[in-house]
Amino acid sequence: MASVITKIDKSSPLHHRAHPGDRLVSINGKEIEDVLDYKYFCYDTRLTVELEDENGHRRLVKIKKPEGGELGLEFESYLMDSARACRNHCLFCFVDQLPRGMRKTLYFKDDDARLSFLTGNYITLTNLSEREIERIIDLHISPINVSVHATDPALRAKLLGSETAAAGYALVKRLAEGGITMNCQIVCCPGYNDGEALQKTMEDLAALYPEVNSVSIVPVGLTEHREHLAKLKPFDRAGALETVRRIDAFGEVCLEKCASRIFFPSDELFLKAGLPIPDDEYYEDYAQLENGVGLIRLQEVEFLASLGYDELSCDGVPFSIATGVSAAPFLEKLLVTAREKYDTIDGRVYPIVNDFFGHTIDVAGLITGRDLIAQLRGKVLGSRLLIPQTMLRDGEGVFLDDVTLEDVERELNVTVLPVEVDGGDLLRAMLGEALQYPFHRA
Repeated sequence: MASVITKIDKSSPLHHRAHPGDRLVSINGKEIEDVLDYKYFCYDTRLTVELEDENGHRRLVKIKKPEGGELGLEFESYLMDSARACRNHCLFCFVDQLPRGMRKTLYFKDDDARLSFLTGNYITLTNLSEREIERIIDLHISPINVSVHATDPALRAKLLGSETAAAGYALVKRLAEGGITMNCQIVCCPGYNDGEALQKTMEDLAALYPEVNSVSIVPVGLTEHREHLAKLKPFDRAGALETVRRIDAFGEVCLEKCASRIFFPSDELFLKAGLPIPDDEYYEDYAQLENGVGLIRLQEVEFLASLGYDELSCDGVPFSIATGVSAAPFLEKLLVTAREKYDTIDGRVYPIVNDFFGHTIDVAGLITGRDLIAQLRGKVLGSRLLIPQTMLRDGEGVFLDDVTLEDVERELNVTVLPVEVDGGDLLRAMLGEALQYPFHRA
């Protein structure tokens, strides 16, 4: 059962009063169905916890703990429930564009409000029950990340391939009226939700500020694996330029009225438009980094700040950097800048063309181990190869195509160092400083 306890921390107030195998039934009379119930109802200092043993016998346990302190219980799954799958059929869904033969978990499309609150995943609001909407508002589950794409009901239903999607903007308004903060995204598809449709969506969402805290606009990503899918076209330079100008013009209006731009094009959209990445001040509090908004600028700001530290030294050992085609010029620029202070830096930047998904995909996070090996074999790599951590599955040393770090190291005969998207970490990796990794290396 979902709420069966698998482990109890020694510091838990239930350490000697509950046992692995017990089921957590309720806290202060509130039934526990999933991780959100668990986290919210255990906040108080005095709790009456209802437990059920493996024989079905229930008992009440009264405990005291610090306000907001954890109960220290672990369950069979993080959500205490299975993740909810997306029921939409979005015209632009990236998962539908994956080639066959990849690991099964990559084909699972989640659309779970709990994951939005806990881990920052984006949700469409199309599979929420009335109880779940009320719970989000009553428990003030905030902030959440919402995929809006369009506020016009008919257009949103068409984009998401679901009639229930038509109610999306009405639900966003309801959540805003309930005081729920939302960070939103728009996947912009030329010929569908760009132009005047995008203008309407921005105006509708701006009317809900500050509950709609920020909105990222990202260009649709299209792979070469779109058999039997809707015919979409990628942004060309002219279309990207018009879109960025439209977003920025309305952002200036919002800045004057609300003291925030609210709407931010992704770095990829600026690059497609042939425009420079804006200055640091443009991005305000960098609320949309996970959507690739301001990543390049923030990395440069962090890099230059770290470059001012005198305690760093360069080991002079040759190295190489592999990244996506779009980011390569910026890393080249940072490398040249670093050489102005450390003349012993000996590095090269290699842009990796995405043969696996298609050449229209040029971001680093979608580079596979297979492409890395094929395009770097025989190249001068030095003693270490730096790659962005985003190339790897979260918390693991595995690429999207199941090639491991060890596979790449063996094939290229070089130590591979994944680097977080942080300018300070990048500089330290260039200089040869030791870094900590968020996963265990075999």
